[in-house]
Amino acid sequence: MTNRPAKHSLTLRGHRTSVSLEPEFWQAFRAIADSSGMPINALAAQIDAARPTDLGLASAIRLHVLRHYRTAAEKTSP
Repeated sequence: MTNRPAKHSLTLRGHRTSVSLEPEFWQAFRAIADSSGMPINALAAQIDAARPTDLGLASAIRLHVLRHYRTAAEKTSP
């Protein structure tokens, strides 16, 4: 896998936007959406609505992925 960001289109509140993320983050983001039973656009819209105005959407998605897996790791740690 390459570490170069890949641009993908998302629809947020009826508007198309593109987000560039590394392939590993796209994979993890899709896995989180699937495990939550949400379409990827719905999860992206949820993240977008909750992010601070000075934080870009791509960064907010990366942080969401990181927090998701950190929380999962904390749950499995003794």
